[in-house]
Amino acid sequence: MARTGALQILDLVLDAGSFRSWDGAPVRSTQVDSVPGYAAALERAARSSGVDEAVITGEGTLRGRRVVFIACEFDFLAGSIGIAAAERIVSAIERATAERLPVLASPTSGGTRMQEGTIAFLQMVKISGAVAGHKSAGLPYLVYLRHPTTGGVFASWGSLGHVSVAEPGALIGFLGPRVYEALYQAPFPEGVQVSENLARRGMIDGVVPPEGVRDLTAMALRVLCEDPPSDDEPAPPPGPVRPPETDEAGPPDAWDAITRSRRGDRPGARSFLARVAPDRVPLSGTGQGEDSGSLLLALARFRGQSAVVLAQDRDAENESSPLGPSALRSARRGMRIAAEVGVPLVLLIDTRGAALSREAEEGGLAGEIARSLADLVTLPTPTVSVILGQGTGGAALAMLPADRVLCARHGWLAPLPPEGASAILHHTTSRAAEVARTQGITSADLHAAGIVDVVVPERPDAADEPDAFCDRLADAVASALMEVRRLPPERRYAERMSRYRHLGLALE
Repeated sequence: MARTGALQILDLVLDAGSFRSWDGAPVRSTQVDSVPGYAAALERAARSSGVDEAVITGEGTLRGRRVVFIACEFDFLAGSIGIAAAERIVSAIERATAERLPVLASPTSGGTRMQEGTIAFLQMVKISGAVAGHKSAGLPYLVYLRHPTTGGVFASWGSLGHVSVAEPGALIGFLGPRVYEALYQAPFPEGVQVSENLARRGMIDGVVPPEGVRDLTAMALRVLCEDPPSDDEPAPPPGPVRPPETDEAGPPDAWDAITRSRRGDRPGARSFLARVAPDRVPLSGTGQGEDSGSLLLALARFRGQSAVVLAQDRDAENESSPLGPSALRSARRGMRIAAEVGVPLVLLIDTRGAALSREAEEGGLAGEIARSLADLVTLPTPTVSVILGQGTGGAALAMLPADRVLCARHGWLAPLPPEGASAILHHTTSRAAEVARTQGITSADLHAAGIVDVVVPERPDAADEPDAFCDRLADAVASALMEVRRLPPERRYAERMSRYRHLGLALE
């Protein structure tokens, strides 16, 4: 396939004429004069590629925002990374960190520059360290992988993005096919090291043509940089926080709420986000080769406010795609992104329950629930959880503890589905309704117990007024986000811990 050059991708992403190079003359590797023919190869590469090294760096603007761009040029010795290229990358990242600018990295490379051997190979350590330092400073690091990206480049700075997407049909992998074929005298399995396969398996967040990178990057940075509301976004109200609408109807019946929450036409997380955050940036899976499909992860804006969103997609839950350990590992990835960049986290709970299977047990389901709880309750960023519908078992609990918890009128939370609780207590599922009414699972019960802060009305049922309900819920989420963002971090954390520390205790 045709390759997209470094200067070409710069022109496609940045505002016209805004790019300013940060590159001086490349540093000279000690191997240049000691490896026969290497100096001549560098000269030929510069003439044929039009650039003086395999990497160009600098800054430009993207819709007026200053961004740092680091791009490989494959036509310069296959985009290979040696001492000079690595020094450019690290210097650019360190300068971006010092000036608090986001970085967009666009590698295309065969990996380590073989002419420089082990010294070049070890440059990946300092590049990865620079990226880690940039992210630990709370700054966005985005990656666009171009065809081809292999070897140590993919295994270091090419795999560390908060958001990572790739060119369609691109060869992306650790082991170059030529090396595999030479070592094993057989072709590498077809279709494995292709960007579309990586996206399906949750290793990257999507496949985007070069012409689409500008829009995707702009939207991701609007969220990750927490831009103020734009003219085309509903602005949050000024002044003191306005409380969301309260539910003035009588308390719901537990079995009626459960029945309503299971309606097939009830708006779930996918339809809610499509209504109130249509321009979100979807993320995919764990970034480590897992994507169950039952959990949605995205960067989104609610009424002009940024958030990382974790959403249980009950419509995607089935026997082949249960909410299992990989879904919770995806959720924990979202938590890490929120913590690294300092963006609030919004969690949407709507699940029939975690996977009940041998695969889930052997995959560490219980441990992932525990780690999700520990990560979430100690997360340094503002958090808002929403019980959108069904809140069954540990899968729901793993996404519950937050600074503010909202609940739809017919949402509910229980340690097991009522049929399961009935089976434990009465050795039959026929008394599920009776058991449900004794367990304190409804929105009114949860509010009275201090588990839920706000009950979002349904008039009379979210399924009967899906658009109005979604808009009402978005307003409530935006109001809760504004409220918790205004709290000092130490107070926010103390209040969150106190809520669960004293839950259920009769305090005098």
